[in-house]
Amino acid sequence: MQYRVGDRVKFLNDVGGGVVTKLVGKNMVHVENDDGFEIPTMTNEIVLVGEPESSPQTTNQQNKPTITDFVRQGTQEAPKRESAVKKEVNTIAGNDKPQFYLAFLPEDIRNPLDGVTKMYLINDSNYSLLYNYIHFDGFEYEQQQSGTVEPNTKLLINSLSSADIAKLPEFAFQIIYFKDKALRLEQPITKQIVVSSVKFYKQGSFKATDYFSPPAMLYKLSESDMDVAVSKLKSKDVSDKIQVDKSRPKKTEKKELSELVEVDLHIHELIDDESGLEPKDMLELQMKTFTERMEEAIASNKVKKIVFIHGIGNGVLKNEVRRELNRKYKKYYFQDASFQEYGYGATMVILRR
Repeated sequence: MQYRVGDRVKFLNDVGGGVVTKLVGKNMVHVENDDGFEIPTMTNEIVLVGEPESSPQTTNQQNKPTITDFVRQGTQEAPKRESAVKKEVNTIAGNDKPQFYLAFLPEDIRNPLDGVTKMYLINDSNYSLLYNYIHFDGFEYEQQQSGTVEPNTKLLINSLSSADIAKLPEFAFQIIYFKDKALRLEQPITKQIVVSSVKFYKQGSFKATDYFSPPAMLYKLSESDMDVAVSKLKSKDVSDKIQVDKSRPKKTEKKELSELVEVDLHIHELIDDESGLEPKDMLELQMKTFTERMEEAIASNKVKKIVFIHGIGNGVLKNEVRRELNRKYKKYYFQDASFQEYGYGATMVILRR
């Protein structure tokens, strides 16, 4: 049966019922019960007991508010909000590291595709979460649902049939995590996950976890795509340094920094794998590298000129580099680098005469 927002329903496997507040996919809805809690519920676990009330759009046109009504309302004193009773937060001593996961839990582990596979958002931390759950079909992002997850809890966010699994979208999450009292603000997380349908055919994909009795498939959401890219960059720098150290004669003196330093900001020069990165993430990584190399060159007292190779492209990276030079490094003169060597794709900064 197809439910609509506003339908009054009754729980089949529990006492009471409520009102449908949100439609989630084909097999799930959110039901607000009589206590005011919104509960993700499978459609086969509820039954319709009442139709939604008539929409406000069907009321008499003469009752529509006029602009005067709005002006008059704006002059009225806003009603005082009653202080809400603070809900007790389920915290665990020492569980202060952000650990968030996407989990797939099949009804029948022996044959995962025979029946429904439930999707959970797991918050294994003392943080509260605000989340936005999104599907990406390769062309556009479609928001599925958003909400909150209390500390050290899990939330059912979707259910997948075998037909759904055969054509999985790319899953994307935006997460803000926080505590009622904290010494700093945490950075939001943006994470995109590609799940191969083939994994649901293999029992080995589902493993024992601390979150469910049956085996489940887990994907970590705690690290953003940007964090992963920076981690890869650092690993590449360490690996390159090890290779240089191995090839360098042991008794040679430490090589002095050159008076002219080149820094290639092309993304493929900074990380090995750029898949999964949004353009804004790439730009953030490129500008992070720009700042680090600038500070390193300034501190060395040896480098006289530094050339940043940004390419031509659509000019975004070039403009961002020059905007940062004008904002943060005003004392240093910069210009187009040698056309003969770099074309129009590089900027040279004069650090010392």
